[in-house]
Amino acid sequence: MASNLIPDNDRYYVEKDKETIAKLREVLATLPAFCKNYFRSIAESTSTRTRLGYAYDLRTFFEFLHENNPILAKINIEDFELDVLDKVDRTDIDEYMEYVSLYDKDGKEFTNKENAKKRKISALRSMYNYFFKMDLIKTNAPSKVNAPKIHDKAIIRLEPDEVAKMIDAVEDGEKLTKGQKRFHSKTVIRDTAIITLLLGTGIRVSECVGLDIDDVNFENNGIKVHRKGGNETIVYFGDEVENALKNYLDQRNNIVALDGHENALFLSLQNRRITVRAVENLVKKYAQNVTTLKKITPHKLRSTFGTNLYNETGDIYLVADVLGHKDVNTTRRHYAAQSDANRRMAARMIHLRDDGTDL
Repeated sequence: MASNLIPDNDRYYVEKDKETIAKLREVLATLPAFCKNYFRSIAESTSTRTRLGYAYDLRTFFEFLHENNPILAKINIEDFELDVLDKVDRTDIDEYMEYVSLYDKDGKEFTNKENAKKRKISALRSMYNYFFKMDLIKTNAPSKVNAPKIHDKAIIRLEPDEVAKMIDAVEDGEKLTKGQKRFHSKTVIRDTAIITLLLGTGIRVSECVGLDIDDVNFENNGIKVHRKGGNETIVYFGDEVENALKNYLDQRNNIVALDGHENALFLSLQNRRITVRAVENLVKKYAQNVTTLKKITPHKLRSTFGTNLYNETGDIYLVADVLGHKDVNTTRRHYAAQSDANRRMAARMIHLRDDGTDL
């Protein structure tokens, strides 16, 4: 009965949250018992996805201790006592950060680069800070270790001519393989709508697959999206996105979706809500016919939108707002470098004297 009280356009996110909570409980069962107090303390200030990420990272940390400490190796991780945190010193944390750069688990090789290592030390600091502030431990080794420096990377995005080629590649499907062409006639209208929407609004792929039919409003050309952390906002779109969505909805309204997927905007060929993985695959499929030098993903289409918007407006706060960045510094770090590059290019274009001066 309770599920009937949930608005249709919220059920997808409620179900995804339930799945995440179930996974979180599974991981928590593999951690020392004292960790549950920490996770309860951050429940109101973090999303379930954030807590699940922290749980995975902390499990890696305790597995490292279990594998590398002769005394702890004799104790099940779930049975670790809180005082184990006081036995960890700065050197142990440094060794742990070296360990996560490359390690094996269950026959699989795992690597972590700067961003991933920074998340792992952040999870560790958060847990230690909680117990330290509660006066339950005496030391705080992670606070003495610097987080990895994040080096700026060039933004991978589509150039304006590549954007046009991308949409053309979706619409005509000429460069697809024979196997891909068999399905293209069935998905071309849907795929065009998805690619155009991603390029024209900069929404995340998770936000795209979570859209319901009722989230689209052609009166104001806006879509209601669920941002990270559960916030809802309206993202507006232009004429090209409007036309692509209307074309798709003409088709979508004649499709009978499976039970539980009736409200989903984008459907798979099995008439279920399309998945993030499916959108990633279709973007990759079409992008390969546009550029072989760039690895184009849905997130790179988001970067393309962000770069184009910043180049057109020069307003970093607008870009941050439209992309849903909570911290404008995140946006500035990614996109403001574009203006610096443009200023440098402008300086090189100015010549005060010709090489051969006519007298």
